[in-house]
Amino acid sequence: MKFWLTVRIAIRALSKNRLRAGLTILGIVIGIAAVTAMVSLGQSASKLVESQLETLGTNMLAVLPGAMQRGGIRTIDAGSLDISDVDAIRSSCPAVNAVSPLVSAGAQVVYRNANWNPKSIFGVGVDYQVVRSWNLAGGSFLSERDISSTNTVCVLGQTVVRELFQSENPIGRSVRIKNIPFQVIGVLEAKGVSMFGQDHDDIIVLPHTTAAKRLRSRAGSGVDAILVSSPSSNLAQTAAKEVEALLRDRHGIGPDREPDFRVQSTTEIAQMLRIIMGTITIMLTAIAAISLVVGGVGIMNIMLVSVAERTREIGIRMAIGAKSKDILRQFLIEAVLLSSMGGMFGIALGTVGAAGLTMLVNWLTPTASWPYMVSIEAAIVSLVFSALIGVFFGYYPARRASHLDPIDALRYE
Repeated sequence: MKFWLTVRIAIRALSKNRLRAGLTILGIVIGIAAVTAMVSLGQSASKLVESQLETLGTNMLAVLPGAMQRGGIRTIDAGSLDISDVDAIRSSCPAVNAVSPLVSAGAQVVYRNANWNPKSIFGVGVDYQVVRSWNLAGGSFLSERDISSTNTVCVLGQTVVRELFQSENPIGRSVRIKNIPFQVIGVLEAKGVSMFGQDHDDIIVLPHTTAAKRLRSRAGSGVDAILVSSPSSNLAQTAAKEVEALLRDRHGIGPDREPDFRVQSTTEIAQMLRIIMGTITIMLTAIAAISLVVGGVGIMNIMLVSVAERTREIGIRMAIGAKSKDILRQFLIEAVLLSSMGGMFGIALGTVGAAGLTMLVNWLTPTASWPYMVSIEAAIVSLVFSALIGVFFGYYPARRASHLDPIDALRYE
């Protein structure tokens, strides 16, 4: 019996009882839809995490003060980092291509009749732009002369510009921070809001020397943090090791002692988050795949019923020359058609479901901005897997049909 003729016979047999066929593939549809939706949402979450980490800076390391024991209480050692550490990292760590100190301050900013309290006011170095991968929307960034001369100049984020200047061009204007006039020399490009609601654009950056002396009245050369970047993600771990070894040596801390600083890497954070999201996706997919097994059992049950109902038909076909392998192939094709149709409907439903869930998440959390992604690989794998389910669960009924005795089958009532 020719293959395509067998396929046509299988389609004709399934179409005789469409309601039963539809109910049979329901488990496959739900399982494939759940798997497709879960994998798509997992990829969307991974893409969102990567985009959020890119806003922090490419291949960035943050060197933060460590903890210290004081009066039985563990506190942050705010004086453990200084400008000399920044200079040493810049000159002695080959895997580092940019480094900037960071001095934080808090104050209200006033321009004419408008005022605003930015979330972040940072004193930084000239490499801050490179470390944070943050381009300018206009004007210029801080120069070495601004830092060495403690100039009262600043660069604004987009949120500060919107709150203070509305549609007015801020470059060249003067704002007051703690009643000190600062000239606006540049505006940063928009970075948006993080998935946790943090507005990256609500920021003012100015020379770290100015922030320390004019806004914080700090004596000495201490800094709150040191931001470091490497040329590529492959060198991020090397850069972290170089920075840690250098600072241990400078601070006189042996390898067996806890350092007075911490090195955090966005690359390591990204890798950890990918592992977490991947694990969650695999777990959810495995749970969703249980319904595929249930659907496969349903296919087996219906195929056994079909074999029983069509016993006389099987006997007639064998009597006029059909071989056992022809009967086996026919019922296998019917099982594969059932599961494949369920797979196709499931992929369509899963794609729509992923889109709907993405829209729902973005509506509930407007700051998240989840991207909508469809996993083509997951759809293909799901379709192949659904066909394999048809083969696996349809083989026993098909084999049982092919081993029927023609005489007994013809006598079957």
